[in-house]
Amino acid sequence: MANIGAAIIGTGSCLPEKVLTNFDFEKILDTSDEWITTRTGIKKRHVCSDEESTVDIGVKAARAALDSACLTPDKIDLIITATFTPDMPLPSASCLIQQKLGIKNCGAFDLAAACSGFIYALSTATQFIKTGVYKNVLVIGAEAITRFTDYKDRGSCILFGDGAGAVVLSAVNETDRGVQYTKLAADGEGWPLLFIPGGGSKKPASAATLENRDHYIKMQGREIYKFAVTKMQSLIEDAMQQCNLTVDDVAMIVPHQVNQRIIDSACSHLGFPGEKVFVNIDQTGNTSSASIPIALDQAMQSGKVKKGDTIIMVAFGAGLTWASSVIKM
Repeated sequence: MANIGAAIIGTGSCLPEKVLTNFDFEKILDTSDEWITTRTGIKKRHVCSDEESTVDIGVKAARAALDSACLTPDKIDLIITATFTPDMPLPSASCLIQQKLGIKNCGAFDLAAACSGFIYALSTATQFIKTGVYKNVLVIGAEAITRFTDYKDRGSCILFGDGAGAVVLSAVNETDRGVQYTKLAADGEGWPLLFIPGGGSKKPASAATLENRDHYIKMQGREIYKFAVTKMQSLIEDAMQQCNLTVDDVAMIVPHQVNQRIIDSACSHLGFPGEKVFVNIDQTGNTSSASIPIALDQAMQSGKVKKGDTIIMVAFGAGLTWASSVIKM
């Protein structure tokens, strides 16, 4: 199986039509467009309607990726969905997506690694392909984070948006194409920096958890900021060293869209000019596991990333988790 590569042959994404702008936040919070933009780079974010869910937008992104790959759903051997906002605890979002796509008998499971989830899922899919187990894997990052966003918490609610992105990862006979390197890491000691206390087996839903707003995201913003700044730079450095890459070799950095200042700081320090860093946070906010596949799809659609380009993906999030991947498109 040494001669099998795992290549991205199609991309797709979905952003809900409903939009929440910084000016909308001015009406409900003590904040301003200038304050939010200066500190985060975000201008607007997309929000699922009452009729939409993680699965709904995940299906739309998946269909777009299949169309991009010129592949029919029945050719998919496995679906992996990275999400921490599934429609329900059981069954998995992947099983519901499988059903809506009309696929029979393929494997399907979810993976939870927060904002690092898509790269974790991509790495997992890569192993199935390179070992010859599967030929075509649908990898999805989908989140309806606004359902878990506390709009009374000024520090966190301005950050998050909903969305989904997907890729079709397929077996190819070129080992120098596709996923070249991945790094996955975690530090469970950092879990109190970003978590949702209610709704799990430790704190099942109750009148008390609702009253305490335990079903919303709790975040220590300053500590997360410092963690992200450090990890983004070190992840890019490690990926370049492991794959013997220079700045000239890399066509695009596709980072988790966490904060404009974090992205700018890390990439400029490493000598990457702005045109080599794909950023859409101003239009999407932080969509967690959906962030990177949405950005990749937009980069492909706009021609900023093309077949044959070498890209580096980097992500970091709750857990704490962090991950990177070097891909030859």
